[in-house]
Amino acid sequence: MKSLWQEPARAEILRRIAEVDGATTARWGKFTADRMLSHLTESLKMAVGELHVASKKLPIRYFPLKQLILYVLPFPKGTPTAPELLAGKPGPVDEHKAELRRLIAAFTARKGRGAWHEHPAFGKMSENAWGVLVYRHMDHHLRQFGV
Repeated sequence: MKSLWQEPARAEILRRIAEVDGATTARWGKFTADRMLSHLTESLKMAVGELHVASKKLPIRYFPLKQLILYVLPFPKGTPTAPELLAGKPGPVDEHKAELRRLIAAFTARKGRGAWHEHPAFGKMSENAWGVLVYRHMDHHLRQFGV
């Protein structure tokens, strides 16, 4: 299972982010390239503790749904997300990519530094689960844009 903790997987994600430009269009959904990058940025801000997202008591917080979603099932297209993760501002794609690279570095710098806060939808997660989730979420949206 690929994880952002793995250098080859992280390099792959960074390479794919670099391929996104303002003219890159979505294969599905309503995001523009800058809004997708902004969404990934806000998601990583949440992961590293720079953005608070209200918790929801959903069934996906519990076994076995949590494990199925984190490790097995493909991410469905059009899944609702927290409004806080859609609140980023539109802007130049290059600025979003630079911020995303900064946050990927901040995320990976947290490895081995103690307990992680709860995910608003999945609840308590291990460091390993965070690495897998972040990789899979980024992969999902980069595939959305064909990169």
